Amino acid sequence: MNITTVGSVCSGIEAASVAWEPLGLHFEWFSEIASFPSQVLEDKYPNIVNLGDMNDIPEKLTDNLISTPDLICGGTPCQAFSLAGWKTGLNDDRGNLTLRFVDIVEANDAQRLKKGLSPSIVFWENVEGVLTDKTNAFGCLVSSLAGFSNVIDIRKWPSAGLIRGPKRNVAWRVLDAKFFGVPQQRKRLYLLAGGTDFFPENILFEKHTNDLQEFPNAKLSFEKDGHRFEVFREYTDCLYSAYGTKWNGNAAAYNGSLFVVQDDRIRRLSPLECERLMGFPDNYTNLKGAKKTNRYQATGNSWAVPVVKWIGRQLIDYSGDKFNLSEYRLNLSGRTLLVENEGSFVDFGKDLVYINDDLTLNCTCIPENCVFSDMHDIVSADAPEDIYISPVGCYGIVRRKQERNLNINSRLEEVLLNISSQMTPEEIEKRSRVQKRGRFSDNPSDDDASDTDLESSEALQESDEPEQMSIFNLG
Repeated sequence: MNITTVGSVCSGIEAASVAWEPLGLHFEWFSEIASFPSQVLEDKYPNIVNLGDMNDIPEKLTDNLISTPDLICGGTPCQAFSLAGWKTGLNDDRGNLTLRFVDIVEANDAQRLKKGLSPSIVFWENVEGVLTDKTNAFGCLVSSLAGFSNVIDIRKWPSAGLIRGPKRNVAWRVLDAKFFGVPQQRKRLYLLAGGTDFFPENILFEKHTNDLQEFPNAKLSFEKDGHRFEVFREYTDCLYSAYGTKWNGNAAAYNGSLFVVQDDRIRRLSPLECERLMGFPDNYTNLKGAKKTNRYQATGNSWAVPVVKWIGRQLIDYSGDKFNLSEYRLNLSGRTLLVENEGSFVDFGKDLVYINDDLTLNCTCIPENCVFSDMHDIVSADAPEDIYISPVGCYGIVRRKQERNLNINSRLEEVLLNISSQMTPEEIEKRSRVQKRGRFSDNPSDDDASDTDLESSEALQESDEPEQMSIFNLG
């Protein structure tokens, strides 16, 4: 198998290109409609055409208006899936982008067949939650790719699996980025598919030979570039696309994993630090005039570069003979579901899978050979001033913790209260009263805060304090 060319769908800011171009893969076209990611693509890859709307790609392939690459990659949303609309849902005004993704693969393969080329390889990434989507979104996707007549009706798909279909073989595995060289707990589903002579399990699964590793302990307080830093965990929670606007509405706001203490002041992560957490080069999204929220969103929506690079290396080295699971059908009979007379589905769960004394498969989220990094590698002293949290904002975080009876990292709470104490309760009350009130408040207000207050204390945008509360009775 010789993979040299790639077409990218729902390209975002192109983690795939960052990961795979150094491996020798050439990207022939992108497809992205969002404004800021498109600007990033134009800046970073001026010689690669952005086709825009992915809905137009099948026709462009059929009409020979664009090339037919060896590999099609994408990370389409699944929210519009429904069993009733399977194979006909594209008539929905919203469109079904994931099934349209399958249409792109089909059109690409039809043109490649005319040229005497092998079917394209398919790479797809998505959130782990798609495996338990109530509409069986994942079942629609894999059934379409495999070429089954009907949808495999499974409501809770395993974290790792393999399908042999009449048209394609499909394999998938959930992997966690924190074991691939970035200190971010980011579990994502990675899927590979190809023709019936392509065996994606040889790429995604591994022969288990090593002990599975845990993330190592690291110092939470350290000095770097002449500054004192403190973090609250060795790795962060998963970055999310709304981090730039609703950064304080996530559970990570309370375990502290998305906060940094720098020289006795607390702040959220900077766009640069978020880029590093995803494996991008420094300032990859720092275009002229770029807003921080755009950078946060584009980065949080992207893929973890080191994981994609690991899969790319496996693809480049693919020979198809690492292990032949067809030889172990009897060993896997308890995990195998026959799909009518068309193929089979093997459930590998999410653990180590014993095949025989000579072969145990690693189907976990942890690779055989881990690479670790810690927050010392991520933090930067050049954080913008407006991501630091004011004493009022610190107080707001702790107040909301009490209002909602939430758990909070004890050291984080201590830091927040120490910073809050730089102002008197009266000063905090006065400043808090100009913030917009949220649904947890007894006293909603239409008063708007100043831009300065909103930027420095976003924690207060969703809730107001009870009448008699002060920072001294928050225990």
